[in-house]
Amino acid sequence: MKYKACLFDLDGVLVDTAIYHFQAWKTLGKQFDFELSHEQNEELKGISRVESLEKILQWANYQATHEQKDRWLKEKNENYLALISNMNSNEILPGVISFLQQLKEQGFLIALGSASKNAQIILEKTGLITWFHAIIDGNKVSKSKPDPEVFQKGAEALGCSSEECIVFEDAQAGIDAAKAGGMKVIGIGSPLVLSGADKIISSFTEIQVSDFMTL
Repeated sequence: MKYKACLFDLDGVLVDTAIYHFQAWKTLGKQFDFELSHEQNEELKGISRVESLEKILQWANYQATHEQKDRWLKEKNENYLALISNMNSNEILPGVISFLQQLKEQGFLIALGSASKNAQIILEKTGLITWFHAIIDGNKVSKSKPDPEVFQKGAEALGCSSEECIVFEDAQAGIDAAKAGGMKVIGIGSPLVLSGADKIISSFTEIQVSDFMTL
């Protein structure tokens, strides 16, 4: 199979924004006496803001009204936007730029497939936006990972079939989404946390384009 495109998640794959989400959710949790743990935060990776709040409320055993939920979703996003307002290229994870350069030199198409509704802002602040031929984010999909919609739309935007795409993900929901969409997927993280990926690396410093062409 001749791969033609690479689709990337954003948070935890290209940039290190996970800590900002964690801080914003922790701040919100104080309103109903809930302390979000690092382990619970791992379960929020790759899913939408709405689903994240529902999980948190379930963990807190708190029954919220629709009005409360709407207000808290807005507050969380405002907190998060304030935290990322000073983001710059220093937030880009190790090896990312070098890897993107390799892809460009070898003619790969590149797309973003992220649940984040703030993806465009983050890509602009970090200077990564110029690398992408297509950006599919939380504003363009109706279903969250592990549904494959975000990656299927990414492939469609690039004019590629699922079989021609490689996905890069750091969340289990994202790996499951890629596999559900019929795509090969490389996990970024630990094999103790991630399962089902075709290959797992700890960072982009460990991979060359040639490493996945035979997947």
